[in-house]
Amino acid sequence: MELASRRAASLLAVAALAAVFLAGRASAVGKTGQVTVFWGRNKDEGTLREACDSGLYTMVIMSFLNVYGHGKYNLDLSGHPIARIGDDIKHCQFIGVPVSLSIGGFGNGYSLPSNRSALELFDYLWNAYFGGSKAGVYRPFGDAWLDGVDLFLEHGTAADRYDVLALELAKHNIRGAPGKPLHLTATPRCTFPPSSYLGRAVETGIFERIHIRIYDDDNCEAYWHLAWDKWTAAYPATRFYVGMTASEMTHGWVHPKNVYYDVAPSTQKADNYGGFMIWDRYYDKLSNYTSMVKAYA
Repeated sequence: MELASRRAASLLAVAALAAVFLAGRASAVGKTGQVTVFWGRNKDEGTLREACDSGLYTMVIMSFLNVYGHGKYNLDLSGHPIARIGDDIKHCQFIGVPVSLSIGGFGNGYSLPSNRSALELFDYLWNAYFGGSKAGVYRPFGDAWLDGVDLFLEHGTAADRYDVLALELAKHNIRGAPGKPLHLTATPRCTFPPSSYLGRAVETGIFERIHIRIYDDDNCEAYWHLAWDKWTAAYPATRFYVGMTASEMTHGWVHPKNVYYDVAPSTQKADNYGGFMIWDRYYDKLSNYTSMVKAYA
């Protein structure tokens, strides 16, 4: 009975959110200037504050919460000192750069094999990183309140209930002022349709944005344009960001010249184009990739 009532309340929240997104969605044909970067994968990338102060990014996603689903949780930020990050988050938010947390990643320590595990993950996220204050839940960033959750899922099964997690997040999406949503995003590979565990979540219709990775995938190099068109057509109420790597050594790296002549004009044909996503701050700092392509976003 409790689960049914949760589900009903979640569906009402979904309907309300979908209406807001659809009603407020304007055509995004052409440039938006939006660039999101992933931070937290290498200690030598510099601080979160430095990333925000660079002026290159309009959003930063910390990665990753890479263990969850079985009563244990682990935040892996590659050796960055946790003690100072809370103040950095507040600084980024003060200058207008929202900061989200990505869950999942490249390891094998995560899954959501049941509704209960999904609700437990929500409870942990809400109390450790957002507006909750549950006794016994450690807040690594103190009273800093993050701006969103990103799903970066490299593996899963049909049993995983990321849809339940998304629905629960949708019910608690208000931060500060009425109608201000928590940024719910996903960062999948470009293959369409998505895997069942992600597809079921995206089908809820409440994801604000999806970052389509067109790198590090042998298949994507040949057909990412077609996949992009399918993604953007399937979810017209969601903003889509084209995900590119800043490392020339990574398969699928796009030369800045080809961003200008191909990637930007191809993706910006979609009414729900959102901007660029860059992987990641460490490689970007070495290559200055965003500095070369930001004008095309």
